[in-house]
Amino acid sequence: MNSKLTKALQVLARTVETGSMSQAALQLNMTASAVSQQIAKLEQDIGLSLFNRSTRKQTLTEAGQIYYTTAKQLLATAEEAQRQLERLQNTPSGQLKLIAPIGFGGGLLSRPIKQLIEEFGEIEIDLTLTDDPVDVIATGADLAICIGPLSSSNLIARHLAKWDLIMCVDNQHPLATKGCNHPDHLQSYSYVGHNNVSRRFTQMTHLPSGASTTLNAPRVRVNNMQAVIQLTLDGFGYALLPEPEVRHHLRSGKLVQLMPDWHMGSYDVYAVTPQRDSIAAKTQAAIVNLRSWFDDVSSNSISA
Repeated sequence: MNSKLTKALQVLARTVETGSMSQAALQLNMTASAVSQQIAKLEQDIGLSLFNRSTRKQTLTEAGQIYYTTAKQLLATAEEAQRQLERLQNTPSGQLKLIAPIGFGGGLLSRPIKQLIEEFGEIEIDLTLTDDPVDVIATGADLAICIGPLSSSNLIARHLAKWDLIMCVDNQHPLATKGCNHPDHLQSYSYVGHNNVSRRFTQMTHLPSGASTTLNAPRVRVNNMQAVIQLTLDGFGYALLPEPEVRHHLRSGKLVQLMPDWHMGSYDVYAVTPQRDSIAAKTQAAIVNLRSWFDDVSSNSISA
């Protein structure tokens, strides 16, 4: 609500409740003339008198009674809104609208979300999982987990992690048992590629020697990382997969890492918010939890 209007309504309400402008002025820490001017301005704005005035007392006109009743309702609404805004700013509460890549729904977000709802009883999570490009502003999201690089000047990106892509294959696939240690060994087999990954990561670098080579084009392209992982598990071929998302498959032996001496590329993970002067306490708490958890994920990688 407009601050000037709120002040004027407070002056009106206190004048009615104390019975005089002088008493209202004392309680509001104003001069009597300032209170009189506020009342006169309200009367001028609506074109009606608010008070019947005599030398001994003042009473509300019919218009004044209507205006006073409405003013009390508006002030109560404004006070409640202010309380809610202060709680939103200072105490993690309300609905947190979070957007993340589909692969993160496979367990990477379980712990930070669980911690948030257990630590802050007034937080609700609205989680959307998508591998499509996200317009954080248009969706009204409080927070998005995005894969970099990011270029929009309307967003603030806070770095959370840098994770490796690794080449994997199902443990029953021929490549798993051939001792594949060079890109030439891949020529006869199908590459299952995620649309974004296969476009951005096209080079492999041999870490000991520094030699590099170009990856084959994918035989199968998919726009969903979980589908790429499942196709790999189903034996369709080899794939470049985010290490944290397939770590449990590697440790169980369902997937086998190929050519560990070759670097396939790394990707940066960011917590992205709209560019604002300040962010709500719920969003700040989520970022803290995500950063702590992703640090743990990074320190427990297969290669760590």
